[in-house]
Amino acid sequence: MTDAVRVRYAYLGPSGTFTEAALRTVPDVEHAELLPCASVPAALEAVRSGEADGAVVPIENSVEGGVPVTLDELADGRLVITREILLRVSFALMARPGTHLEDCKRITTHPHAAAQTRHWVADHLPRAEVMLASSTAAAAAAVAEPGSEFAAAIAPRIAAEHYHLNVLADQIEDNRDAVTRFVLATRPVPPPPLTGADKTSLVAFIRDDHPGALLEILDEFAVRGVNLTRIESRPTGDGIGRYCFSIDCEGHVEEARVGEALMGLRRVCGEVRFLGSYPRADGARISTRPGTSDADFRDAASWLASLKEGRT
Repeated sequence: MTDAVRVRYAYLGPSGTFTEAALRTVPDVEHAELLPCASVPAALEAVRSGEADGAVVPIENSVEGGVPVTLDELADGRLVITREILLRVSFALMARPGTHLEDCKRITTHPHAAAQTRHWVADHLPRAEVMLASSTAAAAAAVAEPGSEFAAAIAPRIAAEHYHLNVLADQIEDNRDAVTRFVLATRPVPPPPLTGADKTSLVAFIRDDHPGALLEILDEFAVRGVNLTRIESRPTGDGIGRYCFSIDCEGHVEEARVGEALMGLRRVCGEVRFLGSYPRADGARISTRPGTSDADFRDAASWLASLKEGRT
């Protein structure tokens, strides 16, 4: 593959982050050019500007919930999600050679990593000060700098190898089942084909603040048997009390029940921004309730047509 046609992927860097590990699961990534970025907004802006063909960013963690900066950046609707990636998260405490556990008075890490290791740190380093970094790999890079103000970093074990640090303690996460969900965002393209194990993401803006506004949104999914896997309110930036809803649901926009739910939202909401339909990373097949399959919708449409034509 020549440089002229090489795909370029941006990601939350620097090298050695969980995000890079997630990106390396994308098919044919070995032929792509990888562009580490200092922040989630920078990675996504590289796609909007055309500097990159896609960007992998974290969007949700099984312990800490949604990643606000990613949800807010995607809410503008200029990018779509074409793939999701699930990655088990494990952290290590790492330091420059010659540093011992008792020397770790000042530690740096990403906010999510700090939250997921808080109990271990409290038990083993109760007097340590934890300072926040833009990423776990940036934390490891900061510790590796000569004369660094930090004694240690909490980061993925791969970062220790990359920045030539010693691992003082491994698997220090409080929850061994923690998983982070990443998404591949691109400029708008048709959704990947329907697989039967799909997810759809969108952002719904209520038309005006009134009793039952959220219920109206939920009803559009519920009456069609569409299960929500995530819903979060996010401020719109237009003033106190103005919120939109970031939503993931089971199913694909090509399915009648999902498509009709989106049309229903279009009628009751001020704005609906479609963020993509894509295969679920866990491959879980979706079961539909009686009356909500594509065949059921076709049958209902045919019945209505017969009524309009005077047939019973």
